[in-house]
Amino acid sequence: MARIGRRKPLAVDTNLLLDLARELEVAHEFREIFQAAGYTLQAGPTVFEELGYAALHGNEPECILAQQGVAQAAKWGIRPFDLSDVERAIAERFAEHLLARGLLPEEEFNDALILAETSVAGIAMLVTSDRHLLDVDSDALALAFNEADLSPVHPAHPKALSKALR
Repeated sequence: MARIGRRKPLAVDTNLLLDLARELEVAHEFREIFQAAGYTLQAGPTVFEELGYAALHGNEPECILAQQGVAQAAKWGIRPFDLSDVERAIAERFAEHLLARGLLPEEEFNDALILAETSVAGIAMLVTSDRHLLDVDSDALALAFNEADLSPVHPAHPKALSKALR
């Protein structure tokens, strides 16, 4: 019989960190449930770059939320993952490919990049409340990952994941 090993990490996007900063119950419930179940939550370079940019250049509410997201990430148990220069280049090229195929709107390069970074890091799920990511055609996305010889990533809403784990 197969043994269940340690839990694999889940990636979170910028919107989840902002939802945590907003004190949204769905975001905190997700975090608490999955961390209690032994999952680690991680965020890639673009997530922290987006938060940093919003903290410096956003309007006042956005600026404050972004600052809280960066400052509280460690307290919430969300660990950053880093990529080498080569991995970042692969992620950027794949993000451009996703946009060229029309899987995400052209103005959503950072969303495509977060998805690509998650794949390059070998994380199978990206937790997000972002409709652009949640509404991507899952078959077309799986095919794009397959054609690029990258690990597939499934975008999932924190509420749906919390419900699935209960």
